[in-house]
Amino acid sequence: MDGTDMTQDFAGRTALVTGGNSGIGRAVAGQLARRGAHVVISGRDVVRGSRAVEEIRADGGRADFVQADLADLASVRSLAKQAIDLGQVDVLINNAGIFPFGPTAEVPESDFDAVYAVNVRAPFYLVAELAPLMAARGAGAIVNVTTIVAYVGMAGMAAYGSSKAAVELLTRAWAAEFGPAGVRVNAVSPGPIRTEGTAVMGENLDNLAATTPLQRVGAPDEVAEGIVFLASDAASLVHGATLPIDGGRLAV
Repeated sequence: MDGTDMTQDFAGRTALVTGGNSGIGRAVAGQLARRGAHVVISGRDVVRGSRAVEEIRADGGRADFVQADLADLASVRSLAKQAIDLGQVDVLINNAGIFPFGPTAEVPESDFDAVYAVNVRAPFYLVAELAPLMAARGAGAIVNVTTIVAYVGMAGMAAYGSSKAAVELLTRAWAAEFGPAGVRVNAVSPGPIRTEGTAVMGENLDNLAATTPLQRVGAPDEVAEGIVFLASDAASLVHGATLPIDGGRLAV
């Protein structure tokens, strides 16, 4: 952190970033750490999580990794408790998500259940565990990561898009519930972003990006900048909002 913008100074704060060992989550964790936050990263892969923590520490930041399977509710609750043990959680970034694609008639029940468990139930219960503690202290910030397909209907994305549309509503509901106690809740809605997770889309990712006014695929750091802004004091009056980071897709 260069110290020029104190409104994005996270010194003395602890941030929990789900799915923080790769993609957008990894970019968020790095940016928060560089701004002084103690970052707690969650993920399923211990090797990637440990590597992410080592990289942040090598850069002078503070970071810890907690292994968690967000499809399992007991693991979600355990993650919240372990994060609290590492330091009171001042910032929660609900980034982790899964996105199975396919025609509605071909979506297995197991995939449908998994996408709602990870994308909806996990953030719901992380907020249930952590937001009341933030409210008791009179401050905190929660940022949820949704998607452009929560707004725009696209073939083959019914399960994924509907799960993120639920997160859009939760963002506004939590803003109403926890805002009076000083806890801000917002979301970002990324468009086509090149990450490890979207690699399976191949050229379809570029085709989707071609439908945006900027006509290019975004990078994780570009989304992370918006997330960090919403979590920071620079966004002190931004509440219950969703910031599109989609190359202008919602403008057309």
